[in-house]
Amino acid sequence: MSLATIQSRALLGVDALEVTVETHLSNGLPAFAIVGLPETAVKESKERVRSAIINSGLEFPTRRITVNLAPADLPKAGGRYDLAIALSILIASGQLERKLLENMEVLGELALDGSIRAVQGIVCAILAARKQSNRILLPAANNEELALVAYQHSYSASNLSELFQALTQGMATPEFPQRTIGKSHEPDTYDSFKQIKGQTFAKRAVQIAAAGGHNLLMIGPPGSGKTLLANLLIGLLPCLSEAEALEVATIQSVAQQSFQQTDWTERPIRSPHHTATSASLVGGGNRASPGEISLAHRGVLFLDELSEFKPTVLDALREPLESGEITVSRANYRVKFPANFQLLAAMNPCPCGYASDPHHECRCTEERINRYLGKLSGPLLDRIDLVIEVPALSQVELLQEADDDMNWSEVRIRIDRCRELQTQRAGKLNSELHLGDLDTYCNLDEALRVGLASIMDKLSLSARATHRVVKMARTIADFEGRATIGERDLMEAISYRRCQISNLLAR
Repeated sequence: MSLATIQSRALLGVDALEVTVETHLSNGLPAFAIVGLPETAVKESKERVRSAIINSGLEFPTRRITVNLAPADLPKAGGRYDLAIALSILIASGQLERKLLENMEVLGELALDGSIRAVQGIVCAILAARKQSNRILLPAANNEELALVAYQHSYSASNLSELFQALTQGMATPEFPQRTIGKSHEPDTYDSFKQIKGQTFAKRAVQIAAAGGHNLLMIGPPGSGKTLLANLLIGLLPCLSEAEALEVATIQSVAQQSFQQTDWTERPIRSPHHTATSASLVGGGNRASPGEISLAHRGVLFLDELSEFKPTVLDALREPLESGEITVSRANYRVKFPANFQLLAAMNPCPCGYASDPHHECRCTEERINRYLGKLSGPLLDRIDLVIEVPALSQVELLQEADDDMNWSEVRIRIDRCRELQTQRAGKLNSELHLGDLDTYCNLDEALRVGLASIMDKLSLSARATHRVVKMARTIADFEGRATIGERDLMEAISYRRCQISNLLAR
């Protein structure tokens, strides 16, 4: 029987969908046809497959070859089906036994000399194969990603001829190196934190933001230390758990980002330039690529010079900041990318930067300042938990010896414990709590409820902002080791919203 079937995987967003490669050899004039909604790169695979088989010392059948990629209504793109097509031709022509590839999914792009090149989306393909308990065959060039998942029924090959011999003689069981979860902060990293002079209030806000995964906006003149504080927050974040690391690896695999075994648990940090477009942030394109917010999943999205971004770009952040995911809809696809990131932003108080600096004269008119700050919409500000002022330092403060005696190593341990407590209690960080979770995990007594309602009315805060204040108060209580939210926790949480009202919305 000259019919062979091999399983493969298509890539749609971060989902690896099943594709069946069906190959039929029939009599007639030699021909090679690929059907099943293939794009140009897939149609061209017949030339790569023919040359790879011949140059690997194998026989390419001089018959009529028909390859069907099912389901026919799913678009097929890229060279990821080359290896599956080549192996199905070898099975259909009797050069390989059908049983050798039973329950095995195959992905890989072929070079003309028979070598197997890397393809994107390998991590999600391995996870999908593992879920169905199938074996999977991958390019050796993707071994870094294969080692991350460490699936015992996954195999790799570097070229077609070696793969042919391995299949006929028996494939070796893969061995994976021991992975190390966690990263070690060098002592000089904490020493660099001590170089941030003054800014006691800002340092406290950074610790709270890191402890609960809250969004943070810093407003201050140039040179006040906003970038140093941003680096401080990034340095205080704990490592990814194994499950979170696999989520991040899935997105990086789809985006064809490089992998390193030594830093696979480090949280992703993305800092796009302020000229970035909406598409570059949310994702999209011809093949549904993830954007910056998805590449920052489980990590930090740092937007420096926030007010220099286009308002349409900033407003594109509203939905993912609330839901933790982004749905990209285009004419030929609709995909959903994860986008659970922590927003860290910095900006100047006015176009010239010196509106709040007593040591420099501001040259901006009130109209220019209003237009400058007006780029930040109210709904976007509602989704930012902490808005703090970072005041300018005097020359005396700037040149004096650093007097920060805080033990940042102990602070990071407190943050780790605080986040672990939140995860054990609710299965998520406080910043990710939904409205229905507030009564369960952020319960306030009657006196605190009445006081909070009065203050929120005076500050004219929205319902969303009020809920975020409560979640932030829960984080402060956790950070200080208190089982219930107290008045001091609530007042401190409110203080991080007052700057937003007085300096932005009131203008």
